[in-house]
Amino acid sequence: MEQAEESRSAIPIVSVVGKSDSGKTTFLEGLIAALVGRGWRVATVKHHVHDFDIDVPGKDSYRHARAGARVTMISSPVKFGLIREVDHELGIDEIAREAGDVDILITEGFKRLGRNRIEVTRAGRSTEMICGPSELFAVVSDHVSEMGDVPTFAMDDYEGVADLVERTFLAPGVRAGAPVAGGGGA
Repeated sequence: MEQAEESRSAIPIVSVVGKSDSGKTTFLEGLIAALVGRGWRVATVKHHVHDFDIDVPGKDSYRHARAGARVTMISSPVKFGLIREVDHELGIDEIAREAGDVDILITEGFKRLGRNRIEVTRAGRSTEMICGPSELFAVVSDHVSEMGDVPTFAMDDYEGVADLVERTFLAPGVRAGAPVAGGGGA
């Protein structure tokens, strides 16, 4: 269900989707590095359909959570982490609002709820795609070379996809530390 425009995130959201083992994470690493190399502040979120645990068994914060803390945090001079129990799965806009002071949120794994979808598809995995052309912002593939008006890129064309993302969603001339006018693209 689509949310009202006023409740949408102020930052652009791009969703990298595809079948498991299609190369999404490898592609994301390259895209993130390309955008960060240009001075953009990038947040990411990986969607998981099951429960997960990112804390380390036996460590203090893990023990706090097991004792019943609804929110556990860990802080150091260079990182801050927060794990919060939720009573419902957060929507993409809610997640984007949690991202903090960034220029763009890139999601991985939101196959149906994703926005501005870039589908990664690798012939070694499957030539069948999960999205139709009307659902796609771009395609990254080793076997799709043309898809009508949908831009297509090679699996390792991180700079080309970064160019498209930057042109479409990120204000020209704005770099890390400055607000992005309008937020664009959602």
